[in-house]
Amino acid sequence: MSSPSSGRTLFFFEKPSAMRQLQRFFRSPSTVCVAAEGHLLSAEEPGSIRPEWKPWRFDLLPIVLPTIPVGYGTNRSGQSHAPKIAAIRQALSGVDRVIIATDPGREGSMIAWEVLEHLGWNGRVDRLKLGALDEVSIRRAFAALSKDPDSGERDYAAYLEALCRQYEDYHLGLNGTRAISLRLRPPAFREPWRFGGVQTPTLAILADLEERIRSFVPQDFFKVALHLRTHAGAEITLWHAPKERILDAAIAETIRSAAATWSGPLAVAHRDVRRAPPRLFSKDTLARRCAKRFGWDPQHTAGIAQDLYDQGYLSYPRTESEHLPEGQAGDAAAIIAAVTTVLSDLSTVVPRDAAPLIRRGLKGHYVVDPGEHHAIVPLRKAPERGRLSTDQFRLWELVAKAYLAAHLPDGVDARTSVTADVATPLGVRRFAVSGSVVRVPGWRALYGSEAELEADAVPGKTKREAEATATRLPLVTDGEGASAATAEIATAKSEPPRRITRGELPVVMGRLIDQVDDPAAKRALENPANPNEPKGLGTAATRDTILPKLLKSRYITLSTGKDPAIEVTEVGLTFVRAVRSVFPAYGDPVGRAMFEAELAEIGRAATRAEAVARATAFRQRTRARLDDLIAAIAQAPTVSLDPSLIPAGQGDQRPPTPAMVAFAVSLSERKGVTLPRGCRSSISVCHAFLDTHAGPRAGQEDDAGRADGRRSPSAAMVGYARSLAQQRGIPCPPDAETDFDACRRFLDAHAARPGQGRDEANAGGAKAKRPAEREKRRGRVARTPRPAAARRRA
Repeated sequence: MSSPSSGRTLFFFEKPSAMRQLQRFFRSPSTVCVAAEGHLLSAEEPGSIRPEWKPWRFDLLPIVLPTIPVGYGTNRSGQSHAPKIAAIRQALSGVDRVIIATDPGREGSMIAWEVLEHLGWNGRVDRLKLGALDEVSIRRAFAALSKDPDSGERDYAAYLEALCRQYEDYHLGLNGTRAISLRLRPPAFREPWRFGGVQTPTLAILADLEERIRSFVPQDFFKVALHLRTHAGAEITLWHAPKERILDAAIAETIRSAAATWSGPLAVAHRDVRRAPPRLFSKDTLARRCAKRFGWDPQHTAGIAQDLYDQGYLSYPRTESEHLPEGQAGDAAAIIAAVTTVLSDLSTVVPRDAAPLIRRGLKGHYVVDPGEHHAIVPLRKAPERGRLSTDQFRLWELVAKAYLAAHLPDGVDARTSVTADVATPLGVRRFAVSGSVVRVPGWRALYGSEAELEADAVPGKTKREAEATATRLPLVTDGEGASAATAEIATAKSEPPRRITRGELPVVMGRLIDQVDDPAAKRALENPANPNEPKGLGTAATRDTILPKLLKSRYITLSTGKDPAIEVTEVGLTFVRAVRSVFPAYGDPVGRAMFEAELAEIGRAATRAEAVARATAFRQRTRARLDDLIAAIAQAPTVSLDPSLIPAGQGDQRPPTPAMVAFAVSLSERKGVTLPRGCRSSISVCHAFLDTHAGPRAGQEDDAGRADGRRSPSAAMVGYARSLAQQRGIPCPPDAETDFDACRRFLDAHAARPGQGRDEANAGGAKAKRPAEREKRRGRVARTPRPAAARRRA
């Protein structure tokens, strides 16, 4: 699509709210504005392209498409986006330039470009990067746009990167899930074994941690306490608790025995310890802090932050950076003034006449290049408390306080340490104790006594053992003599690694480098261009979506608590083992992070031609990996899993069919086994009982290979159908022995007690109709993909 030169420009926004924010400051008779509602196009199932792809058949894999088929998406109310796309088509007919003003980042670029390409637009495209929606940020964005004639070219590269990520996700999910479910999945597990390029290695991280926790054996270790009396009469206790733990009780006793007779001078040291303010928030660290403080799940935090961004109160929230560009140091005074008008109770902590403290460099808050998007910070536009919801204000206040702290002086603690060197048969051993008092609160005055400001522990690691401290040290001078009163051994037990929590998972994915111990792997994950953003899994915009997928697949469960810990189920552990046994690369988190770093190079291409070439090579590589995956799975055996280890899922508490109950009762009587509790009321319990005692189902591979794509009944079902037919004195229908649905209908009709039969086939038919009816209500259009050149410029 192109149009005669008219001098008119179309602005393409991601949401109407963002469009309204910009229109408050910028209006022109030569411009027209349109707004999407997120992605207006959605990927279609392959069955809508070729009917033979609808049934799950291994012999048809891999299913590979040159481009992903798309149709009209729907909004939250289920209404089709077709009218909106039609309106954009009409708006484009009168312009000769498009300025993409969607949220900065790959997803924002894709939201606009996929519609423009769908509509055949081939005119000029520029990119307006709105890092925030306040007036100053908008003016800066326009100034940057005017100096960058190639912004559209580079944005097309970002779009191709997002498109390639979608291409891989679509094909891996489609082919990997089908292949693994058809060939590897345990017969007792009746749901798909869902597979994904990011979610599978993320599950592998959790599974490895789960294995370490389950195999952990607590071990006793020893500390030695030395109770001293100084020559001035003061009493003090020093500890010998080295980093290399004492595991041998005999060694501990040797040290204790020597310490019990010690006397000599004490070394006392006084020093000031500076406490710099914490880093600013990235999307993932903000999610972690909100999970810990408020109990929010990461998706809720992301939604609140996005709302505040849309209203112009926060900068762009889907960022991986914890730094600000040096060019924004001059904004600090104005932003602090705006924040303190809302948080007026902090006016005594933040001096009005003092210049903000600017810390530069990687250990500070301002750097030359903070990355694609800078840290999340408040803006000059400060909210009124009454205009925000409770959660919105809590999150804004959290970010605002972090920004204030970043511009306040360091805290200073006066630290005192007391040590004694004790000669033992094993050599000199140091005993020590320390204590500290706040001398200058600095930025900590913002938070009072909130303990959460201490450095966060590394998720998935054993909690570091704190050094020996005393709440109050007696007055002791350096060199003062002391003598042992007694010495004793304290026994402690080693602890297993901490489980990763719901709020910590995005941080773990982004900082995979903290989860590996191998030096070579750590070096591979480093990012020399930006040391504070090492290579990781997924993107900041997509990490929050992984945990719900893992929960849905029953690979993990959540414990209780404000920020629940993640536990991997036997299903999840079995799945990871199966993937690693067949195709280890997909169960390797470090390898996946390296793969994604290569994928990110598409978005860094300097020209469109270079981006297209990289994208083409990536698609070819994806197809080759799919061929290798399917070939490997074809050679692998089905995995076994004890049905009793499968956790209950959504819908598992619905009652079993009458035929299932009757079959279970018949089996229990014939085999002399007791029906488990819940077998008559829970379909999952009944399924597990039948899978254990009725014999295996018919081979899934046989079902996949049938020309009609229908599912065969299990041998147990056929046997029970023949038994029922003989009991009732009626013939067993031939199709009941070859077709699952026909067999089920026969069993439901004849196995139920009078008055209790339900036509399961009709229920199944109703279920089958629901998707079609839903698609009809949404107005979705299923389309065969156009040729690659028409669908995608790549």
